[in-house]
Amino acid sequence: MANRIRTLEDLKFEENSNPVVFLRLDLNVPIKHGKISDDTRIQAALPTIKWLLEKNAKIIACSHLGRPKGIGFEEEFSLSPVGSRLAELLNIDVILAHDYTEDGFSKIVYDLKPKQIILLENLRFHKEEQAGNESFANKLARSADYYVNDAFGTCHRADASMVAVPECFPLEKRAAGFLIEKEMKFLEDAFRAPKAPVTAVFGGSKVSDKIDILRKFTTIANNMIIGGAMAYTFLKCKGKNVGNSRVESDKFALVEEIFKAAEKRNVKIYLPEDHLCGAEFSENVTPVPVGAVDIPDGLMGLDIGPRTSELFASVIEKSNVVVWNGPMGVFEFDSFAKGTKAVAQAMAECEGTTIVGGGDSAAAIVKFKMQDKVTHVSTGGGASMELLEGKELPGIRVLRTK
Repeated sequence: MANRIRTLEDLKFEENSNPVVFLRLDLNVPIKHGKISDDTRIQAALPTIKWLLEKNAKIIACSHLGRPKGIGFEEEFSLSPVGSRLAELLNIDVILAHDYTEDGFSKIVYDLKPKQIILLENLRFHKEEQAGNESFANKLARSADYYVNDAFGTCHRADASMVAVPECFPLEKRAAGFLIEKEMKFLEDAFRAPKAPVTAVFGGSKVSDKIDILRKFTTIANNMIIGGAMAYTFLKCKGKNVGNSRVESDKFALVEEIFKAAEKRNVKIYLPEDHLCGAEFSENVTPVPVGAVDIPDGLMGLDIGPRTSELFASVIEKSNVVVWNGPMGVFEFDSFAKGTKAVAQAMAECEGTTIVGGGDSAAAIVKFKMQDKVTHVSTGGGASMELLEGKELPGIRVLRTK
């Protein structure tokens, strides 16, 4: 197949070669006071790491973590806790390397034994990483024989480790890891020729964040469900009273465009019919049920209501393919999490292909402990959004066959 993604199975390691593999991972995990609170991304990297170790590879693993200033080491953003957790999960030593741009680093790699791992300290301690600097990329790549990328969550960025580093290797020595292969299967392949009905569920705070994906799914979906704060811009555009709810009035023209495109293709758009409101945006505010579409002045919508939850769930459960991106309300506040939980439950009970498109939706389905009951939960926020929009991701482009 032309332009497919090269995978691990495409790598042809020479017999007894002990290949050195530059492995870009997404180990950007939450760390507080030196402790990892969620190691999901580390766990997701293990299948690719183990496959390479079984091939007697020496691994130069790397990742970014957080948003350091790019001017050198910052303790808060060190990958040291990640290296310790990786060593614990794999039951091998993981060497944390700080001076990997210096000439002596090649000697350290040369002295590695097969099935050993060096973890490079946070790539973003170097401003050249996000700048996509070629000289920096050459220093990263010079000690390796092969390049493998399994950092799907960063594939929409043209960082040095995502684009310039793989371009230092011939195409036959580049590949995607198992995680990227899986993400591409569900986020790209699932919508090539999907079986109807296809339902797209959108939420979150802003219409402006989802302009391209809304347009895209008016050409793919049979149903579009819109909740979260962005729904109030749609409702206001239709002449409904939304009280003090957040509205992007400068996006009314876009919303009209979405309505017209959906009508042209006979795509059904579902909006909230009742709400759970509050007098202010606060975790401690008293929830006020509003049993109609219109919200009284002085109140703001913070979640969809029970009738809307039932409506959205019924549409989801009858679908053959569902993609969900964005919560239905302020699910971080327990008082306003019922709508998002209802969507998560419907996704779990749907017998079709159910895809959670990363970001807050992924956090929500994990919160409600339903991540194992859907077909796929994406590890990428911005990357999954751009892929669903039909964009070619820079980190994916360099892994495609010509």
